[in-house]
Amino acid sequence: MLESLFTLFMLIVLQAVLGFDNLLYISLESKRAPEAERKRVRQLGIGIAIGLRIVLLFALLQLIEVAQNVFWEPHWEGVFIADFNAHSLIVLFGGAFILYTATKEILHMIALEDVDSGDAKKAASTARVVALIVLMNLVFSFDSILSAIALAGPDGEIIMSIAIIVSGILMIVLAEHVSTFLARNRMYEVLGLFILFIVGVMLVTEGGHLAHIELFGNEVMPMTKTTFYFVIAILVLTDVVQTRYQKRLQRALEAQKGRRVDAD
Repeated sequence: MLESLFTLFMLIVLQAVLGFDNLLYISLESKRAPEAERKRVRQLGIGIAIGLRIVLLFALLQLIEVAQNVFWEPHWEGVFIADFNAHSLIVLFGGAFILYTATKEILHMIALEDVDSGDAKKAASTARVVALIVLMNLVFSFDSILSAIALAGPDGEIIMSIAIIVSGILMIVLAEHVSTFLARNRMYEVLGLFILFIVGVMLVTEGGHLAHIELFGNEVMPMTKTTFYFVIAILVLTDVVQTRYQKRLQRALEAQKGRRVDAD
């Protein structure tokens, strides 16, 4: 009993740690929905994803060997070599889609378009936002479920299901806090998008490694979790330093204007 409780605790922690990038994606993607619908979109998207994640868990337990079987082996010697299976393609396409989403949003910010008109244009389809949240949740879930199976063993279906439900509830709660924070601090949206971009790079390299891709004789190596968190830490530190520096410059400019007014 004690061993089962410890395993459950470790699974919940694992799901929470691996779910950080998923949580960020959900918070940013939900902004596309109409403002009045955003909370419901997050709850509905995560809720559906929890159910599908449990289905995916039981499916992977039955089909884990099939998912690893190579079904496409393009070999262009010296240029492109790969051994694709279902697992690698899911991770590759998921990472590519996240890269596309993050790049598009970053370019939208650089274009300096009107914020209100941009949000209104994005609020076209609530169902589409929910579908994207569910789809990407499943992409993020694939590796976390495989890790959970390795930790709990193939006979730990009940423990893994409970961990998925608990982590899903935590995700719903935390998604509201993250979304509220981003809404109140719009400057951190840029930081969030670049973190999401790094997540996309990590997934693409991981998918490339799973497929044993070689480009011009160079094997694609995955970005390790250590490297990922180090890059995130540098991005956050850079953003904090830049924000404080900008505030100091603003105060200095205001003080300089005040002295000029007094001189006049």
